Amino acid sequence: MNIEEFREFCIAKKGVTEELPFGPDTLVYKVAGKIFALTSLDSEIFKVSLKCEPNFAIELREQFDYIVGGYHLNKKHWNTVNGEIAPTKQLMELTNHSYEIVVEGLPKKMKLELESL
Repeated sequence: MNIEEFREFCIAKKGVTEELPFGPDTLVYKVAGKIFALTSLDSEIFKVSLKCEPNFAIELREQFDYIVGGYHLNKKHWNTVNGEIAPTKQLMELTNHSYEIVVEGLPKKMKLELESL
């Protein structure tokens, strides 16, 4: 998967916004104002940081050398995935997992607003 395919996959999700809150080099995807994915726009290699359930995050890092603790993020809750090596299906599943974690953590009112979109 490349960054353009990843972008299309993310913005197709319900309630997702695409932003550059950390400057022009870091593309961020949010749902209801909460970050679920980040990627660098100035890197030669497409990598993406995704939120992850802590035990699952460790399991993934142990199984796949292209998944590491989140770069400049809380490694308990974030993994960075080399999108050029990870199978597309796996990257999509991990992105869905990240999105779902964020949605699950939203207040009930925000979840209802998101569902109505």
